[in-house]
Amino acid sequence: MKLNHLIVSVIFLGALASPQHLLYAAQQQSAPSPSAAGSTTAPGHTWTTEQAVTSSVREAWKLGGRTPEGFFEIVKVLTEISAQKRGVVIPDTEQAGIKAGNWIKKQAKKDPDQLLYVIVDRAVQYNANRAAGK
Repeated sequence: MKLNHLIVSVIFLGALASPQHLLYAAQQQSAPSPSAAGSTTAPGHTWTTEQAVTSSVREAWKLGGRTPEGFFEIVKVLTEISAQKRGVVIPDTEQAGIKAGNWIKKQAKKDPDQLLYVIVDRAVQYNANRAAGK
């Protein structure tokens, strides 16, 4: 599983470091997200799981402190949530990680304002179906 995350983070780094994204992010003002009672804060982070699940790609980049490591932590949490909700195990192969990472990168670039969770969830579904031979 860690290999998948490493590959995805490297691919996301390229997508997020694009000048267009950084320019847009610099222009946006950070709006405070409402904190719901009972939301859990990820260990070592200032964001909650609820904030991560409801963030667009751009917002998740901000939540992660505008660093690849911070963003990757959000992606890991979303991947774990999706896999748990769907009752699947993510294939732990380099090939699956590369395919998922490339797909996520492509989707994130298409529409950085879409929810990151939706992208990650679709990648989890795709990889689970491929692993099951569907």
